[in-house]
Amino acid sequence: MRSLRNTCWLSAIALASVMTGSLAAQTTVTPPDKFFGFQLGADRHMARWDKIVDYYGVIEKQSGGRMKVINMGPTMNDNPFLMVIITSAKNMQNLDTIQKNNLTIVHPGNTPVDEIKKLVGAGKVVIVQSMSMHATEIGGTQMAPELAYDLLTRKDEDTQRILDNVVFIEVPCFNPDGELMVTDWYNKTLGTPYEGVNYPSLYAKYIGHDDNRDAFMTQMRESQYMASILFTNWRPEVYVDHHHMGSYGPRISLPPYAEPGRPYADPLTWREVAWYGAQMAYKESENGYTGAINNAIYSGWGHFGFHWITPFHNIDGMLTESASAKLATPMYILPEQLQGGARNLPKYEEETIFPDPWPGGWWHLRNIVDMQKTSAWAALEIASKNRETVLWNAYQKAVRQTERGAKSDVQAYVVPTTQHDPITANLMIQKLLVQGIDIQKAGKPFTTADGRSYEAGTYVITTAQPKMGLIKNLLDKNFFPDNDWTRDKNGDPIRPYDLSTDTMYEFMGVRVDPVAGPINADLQLITAAPLAPGKVQAGSAGYTLSAKLDNTFMAVNLLQNKGVKVSRVDKAGDGLTLGDFVVGKGSEADMKEIATKTGVDFLPVASIPAGSTHELKHLRIGLYQRYFGGNVDEGWTRWLLEQWGYNSVNIFDPEIKKGDLNAKYDVIILPDDATTTLTGEPGTGGRGGGGERGSATDYPPEYRSGMGADGVTSLKTFVQQGGTVVTLGMASNFAIDRLGVHARNILANATTKQFWCPGSTLKVDFDTTNPLAYGMPKDGLALFLQGDPVFEIAPSQSNEKYSVIVSYQKNRDLLQSGWLVGQGLIQGKAAMISAEMGKGKVILVGFRTQHRAQTYGTFKLLFNSLTN
Repeated sequence: MRSLRNTCWLSAIALASVMTGSLAAQTTVTPPDKFFGFQLGADRHMARWDKIVDYYGVIEKQSGGRMKVINMGPTMNDNPFLMVIITSAKNMQNLDTIQKNNLTIVHPGNTPVDEIKKLVGAGKVVIVQSMSMHATEIGGTQMAPELAYDLLTRKDEDTQRILDNVVFIEVPCFNPDGELMVTDWYNKTLGTPYEGVNYPSLYAKYIGHDDNRDAFMTQMRESQYMASILFTNWRPEVYVDHHHMGSYGPRISLPPYAEPGRPYADPLTWREVAWYGAQMAYKESENGYTGAINNAIYSGWGHFGFHWITPFHNIDGMLTESASAKLATPMYILPEQLQGGARNLPKYEEETIFPDPWPGGWWHLRNIVDMQKTSAWAALEIASKNRETVLWNAYQKAVRQTERGAKSDVQAYVVPTTQHDPITANLMIQKLLVQGIDIQKAGKPFTTADGRSYEAGTYVITTAQPKMGLIKNLLDKNFFPDNDWTRDKNGDPIRPYDLSTDTMYEFMGVRVDPVAGPINADLQLITAAPLAPGKVQAGSAGYTLSAKLDNTFMAVNLLQNKGVKVSRVDKAGDGLTLGDFVVGKGSEADMKEIATKTGVDFLPVASIPAGSTHELKHLRIGLYQRYFGGNVDEGWTRWLLEQWGYNSVNIFDPEIKKGDLNAKYDVIILPDDATTTLTGEPGTGGRGGGGERGSATDYPPEYRSGMGADGVTSLKTFVQQGGTVVTLGMASNFAIDRLGVHARNILANATTKQFWCPGSTLKVDFDTTNPLAYGMPKDGLALFLQGDPVFEIAPSQSNEKYSVIVSYQKNRDLLQSGWLVGQGLIQGKAAMISAEMGKGKVILVGFRTQHRAQTYGTFKLLFNSLTN
């Protein structure tokens, strides 16, 4: 990938002055086709992100003060992330006031109603639309420059009304890194037998298709930029996110969502989503475009990605999904190939929500551009015609949600200072602040009406605030519905769109106490929750670091990277806790720096009895990576290891097949994947990176994956000679089926009626005497995805070489949040096991210990696996 010019032309964009209105009449705005040399959406042409950025710089100067281009900062690969504001020149001159007034409307507090009415009368609807979050879904970013050009050049009454009544924030590419990857890949394969096949790896530095699953944890820079626009800095009334879907159904899926929906959103939000969607579908038909469907395919309860989380911010969050071509190559589809089988579309035939099915034929990228632009324009148009209604209802949503929260059974969520991992609890507060949630902190100790006492420094999150629905989804147990909407006609469960819960506090292992009544305490609203630097308190024998803290493992890695010796406690006593880390005296400057960075305390140790600790080896870690669309679990794991300071490298099939792995690695991690995908055998494949990947033979030979029999033999030898293999999620089946672990997956043959658990938190017990569970509480929660294995260790002559580290509780109420059918099959069964084999061992983690780098509560199980 060639580097972008990240200096001169970005400075020109950032410093471009706002021009006068009279200049707009004199300046010609450069058409996209003239600038790029082809019509956007033309067959076998894709505009590259660097050229798109250049184009926005050009037309900003020509816009007569109606466009402002802001580079929000570098992406994960250091490319520009653009936010483009388009509105009238008059609005642009008053943009700060419009922004301030909009924030008051959507979060009014005690602002008098008469004042709100004045703000509504003068206000402008803020609409955000983002394009091509998933980089192989190229239509949105190819459409965006044309949409901007039309808004700047059309002279009709509708366009002027949009400019006058709307502040339009366009994010022309949510995933610039992926856009560059996919564009270069397409151009590389153009004219070859592999033209139009999707990108062979993750189309982002780390997380590929999962960038839309990062809205509530905001780990990636791009997510942080979008969160600042949507959740804090602008808080728009409307958000539309433009995507692609499969090729063999309707041509575009439009709002509203199908059932089931999540609870706790304001009813006006769902009504407005349906209102916008009806206008979009109406305009598609008016323009003669066939194949549009709404109220189908995508359910209202999806993952907490950007378009699905925004309704709980009182934003009309919506999704469009266009049928894909072969990237920019046309695709021919026979009428007989068109199919239904989706929510509210059992067959591909005419319905009231699908009145004009597309008949089949050639499908072009330009078709996608036209239909996406129609939907984008429709949202702008209807909001501009109903400006005051939209703004007044934004105010009403905020007030009504606040009132509902004040009357709720739970009126506050309390985050005590007493936590198993207080640093992670503080991080959760930071992430809630990113969501724009109001959080208060107690200046003094207090007692609730039901007699619970809390210390100063306790955080209180009341439900009497506009984002009440978001709070209840993130900080309280919730259960996915099990009803006619979520089962088919045979009674089989219908898979949710992604997980069945996104409960932040459960994922992070943070204690949160629901409180029924009002809290009378000395509470102050906070705007930040900075990490407190750790203390360094010298003892006569050195320092100890608590294994309870996720960040301790970061501190240990940073110490080892500096050459500092670190030991681990094998025997408790004399002030030492089993599993804690010990550092000798003499590196205090390094310790102070690391304590400040991590927040970890270096506490005094008076004595270290002989035989109570062992010195840690700095392990060499290999992380398996494949092609075939990439493996998003690998990407997340790679990011997590980098953040925590592990020295891991990626290992591909040729290196595994070659053998002699012990010479380079101590530990090899196999991320979540199907056995057949790991070996390269024909099969159903793993969870992968998302999207329609096709078959392995669709890709050029150098991008085909599978370690084969040679790779399996090499991994067996690696373990026998002292190496450790860690298998995550479904990859644990590979350990059983190929590496010879004497266990079975007790769910291997269970039907979905017998067992069903699509992304739920389950109650588990940890064996904290086992080094792999050092630092864990005695019990907690594990995130389970349908397809994850549950283990039963088979009787053998080597039973003593097997250990159960985590097991599902025998409790009748195994489910914490989500959806669970058939809990009796897994009660008391093993969730994580280890097996000694030869001089090495295999560690099988059946559930999602590091899922999307969100499940902080179980990170330590992976970290312990990488610590000898």
